[in-house]
Amino acid sequence: MELLESAKLSLKQKGYLDIKTLDIDYLKEIKRLKKEKNAILLAHYYQIDEIQNIADFVGDSLALAQQAAKTNADMIIFAGVHFMAETAKILNPTKKVILPDLLAGCSLADSCPPDKFSEFKHQHPDHLVVTYINCSAEIKALSDYVCTSSNARKIIDSIPKDQPIIFAPDRNLGAYLNKETGRNMLLWDGACIVHEAFSMEKLINLHKAHPDAELIAHPESEAHLLKVAKYIGSTAGLLNHVKNSSKNKFIVATEAGILFQMLQENPDKHIIPAPAKEDNTCACSECAYMKMNTLKKLYLCIKHELPNIEVDAELAKKAIVPIERMLALSK
Repeated sequence: MELLESAKLSLKQKGYLDIKTLDIDYLKEIKRLKKEKNAILLAHYYQIDEIQNIADFVGDSLALAQQAAKTNADMIIFAGVHFMAETAKILNPTKKVILPDLLAGCSLADSCPPDKFSEFKHQHPDHLVVTYINCSAEIKALSDYVCTSSNARKIIDSIPKDQPIIFAPDRNLGAYLNKETGRNMLLWDGACIVHEAFSMEKLINLHKAHPDAELIAHPESEAHLLKVAKYIGSTAGLLNHVKNSSKNKFIVATEAGILFQMLQENPDKHIIPAPAKEDNTCACSECAYMKMNTLKKLYLCIKHELPNIEVDAELAKKAIVPIERMLALSK
């Protein structure tokens, strides 16, 4: 017991542990610290409700990249996952970018190791590389264009039809884009575990229980699910579709964090999460990485300005080129 108390005291003296955190009003303190440090809090739609509620801006990957590119804040607090904070740092090399939990990664980004992708790229020297933003800085540095699900079609359509393309890392999004554009892009074999977690058997049973519900899906979902979806779109696209639709009931096949904003904007509509293959607390598909960020971690992150995201200067110089091409084409 004495050893534990000694360790706690040591951590407290070094600023790593606030023994009184249980008495802290996190919302009040986060707001105070943001103002004091001229910081902006950017949050993805997949974050927990409390973080979305307190964020200065909530958006999908494209909107967050656009906000990061134009902010005048001295510090960017990124409530999302590592590749998002890394992108914000690439766009703002002189600003401090912090992430509540450094372990908040991405299964899709992890499915595309830079060494293996570099080898794959060298095997196809005549191909341009278009990568989904859900990837590491190293993969972006190996790319000609970066895209999000919001603008992928526009990015691909900007490239001459006779130009061969490698699309990475998401095979499901790539296959969907091949179908939509008539291309035959070479696809890297990566995937998002969240969007491959939906159960068709459970979905069929759910639709039988709600035959008047419209199934809408994110294009990272598997082909058999996209085949039966009535609308396919990015996170922002799904939100806009529900808001503008005359329909009143929807089954939503994407990460369940989107439901918070969707219900805020459509309180009179019936929103149902698509069921996951595995049973879990919400009977839906959640990204464990996105849910790693909490109000307590957010508070400590701003207070201590850690974890601090850094990107090697030479790597950032290469990675920013395809990102800026995307932003220019997305205006």
